[in-house]
Amino acid sequence: MTGETRLTGVILAGGLGRRMGGADKGLQLLDGQALVQRVLERFAPQVDELLLNANQNLARYQAFGYPVVADQLPGFAGPLAGLQVAMAAASHPLVATVPCDSPFLPVDLVTRLRAALLLHGADVATARTSDQRQPAFCVCRRALLPQLSSFLANGGRKLDWWQRTLKAVEVSFDDQPEAFRNINTAEELANSGSRAR
Repeated sequence: MTGETRLTGVILAGGLGRRMGGADKGLQLLDGQALVQRVLERFAPQVDELLLNANQNLARYQAFGYPVVADQLPGFAGPLAGLQVAMAAASHPLVATVPCDSPFLPVDLVTRLRAALLLHGADVATARTSDQRQPAFCVCRRALLPQLSSFLANGGRKLDWWQRTLKAVEVSFDDQPEAFRNINTAEELANSGSRAR
């Protein structure tokens, strides 16, 4: 990769896990392995640098061997706050995000999103399955940090809404829609074990 196309990836694990009963989703076990570890195994080979965004259990996340960055905004402000701190810490011009609760994510996610972003000269490339946008699976430009910080300062919190203010391109992943299935509840976690591999 050239310097202009090198990419920092961030796994977003900074939420409160409300639908998981307040449990830290990234650390929940699927067939004996933390969800974030499964995401790492699929995502780390796709990026040039990897960060973990977490706001609790920091020592446990640090044990996975990658830098951990906590939100600058207080109060568990959501994935945009995680993207903001990742952009600030990133070493490369492009930044890719994935959520910690999607252990089946595509192994060609970054390749396809980055290619579309560069082809179209876009600010952000986002995955889409059928008619459903997947805003947490994106590649964007680190240079958007000032614009993102302004959006957050003005009360914006929705990743999807922020992306709609940008020059955006959507990339179809209709060939693997199940790859974007996330695990939000204890029931979904229990039902995913047999499908983990």
